Amino acid sequence: MDLLWAVIVTALLLSGALFSLIAAIGIVRLPDLYSRMHAASKAGTVGSGLLLLAVGIHSQDISVLARALAGFVFFVLTAPIAAHLLARAAHKAGHRLTPPSVRDELLTREQITRGAYRKKG
Repeated sequence: MDLLWAVIVTALLLSGALFSLIAAIGIVRLPDLYSRMHAASKAGTVGSGLLLLAVGIHSQDISVLARALAGFVFFVLTAPIAAHLLARAAHKAGHRLTPPSVRDELLTREQITRGAYRKKG
């Protein structure tokens, strides 16, 4: 039975580390602020959640597992919302998408008609 728990914890740790690595690579490699925030919030949330779950299971203590699950639920509820609010604030501050991005759905008709979506300079 201990071998089964060890395999489960190892699988959770490796998959959590992989998701965290993907989030880190996304932050470095993606072209604009919005894509980077998406990578950090989505893959980072899954990675940290899997790592918390692995710690909770490895401890073999119900109180530690409960706290790990509570931390995971809190992180799942707050990280994407925080990323959305930060992206919205960046958009209002004037940070625009890079050319590979397809469209900006937050631009108003007035901004589109006066050419706010065009690249400056």
